[in-house]
Amino acid sequence: MRNTRAEISELFSSIQGEGIFLGARQIFIRFKRCNLNCVFCDEPRNLRPVSYTSAELLAEVKSLDARKGPHHSVSLTGGEPLLYHDFLKIFLPLLKRAGFKSYLETNGTLPDELSKVIDLVDIIAMDFKLPSSTGERAFWKEHLKFLRVSSKKNVFVKAVVTPATKNEDIEKAIAIIKKVNKEISLILQPATPVKPDEADIDKYRLLELLEIGTRKNLLNVRVIPQIHKMLGVK
Repeated sequence: MRNTRAEISELFSSIQGEGIFLGARQIFIRFKRCNLNCVFCDEPRNLRPVSYTSAELLAEVKSLDARKGPHHSVSLTGGEPLLYHDFLKIFLPLLKRAGFKSYLETNGTLPDELSKVIDLVDIIAMDFKLPSSTGERAFWKEHLKFLRVSSKKNVFVKAVVTPATKNEDIEKAIAIIKKVNKEISLILQPATPVKPDEADIDKYRLLELLEIGTRKNLLNVRVIPQIHKMLGVK
């Protein structure tokens, strides 16, 4: 049965704190649930979600834009918004007709679901889940397939890096991007410590990881931290 409602954990206006659209004013729609159990997930586990139809959610977006806008785009984040691909097939055309650009923030592991909505999405912010950063299994095959679908649109790749991140994971990420299009940007995002005893990645180590991209002839690789967390905003 088609999912005509979506469970939304948060709906708010703020600045984009990550990636190549850093600082842009956006409306954030945080979808409940994810297909992964990543340690870097932004979804608040203690918030009860609100169920919306596509029309109800669009009305909330319009209201936020009227009060807080104008906005660069509407960020569909999570959790993992592609778990709601049936809902998005209804919601995204409504969003576009209302004059909004869509910005999909995704873990990049559901290529088949993306293919069902790719023609409706404007911008894709895709994660590469580096196994040495997350401690989880690798998703290289899924990421390659996902990036190939994403390349039809404006896409960039973001990879969280930690003191445990290995060079070979960065090299593998670069190789995948180059298979698709070496002009796709790779953002190395230092993990923001969530506990007082967690260590930041060393700045010299960040430069080493950045240099790998230069040596491998990736055209657009950058280090960009989470600015919204540095500023203390949502």
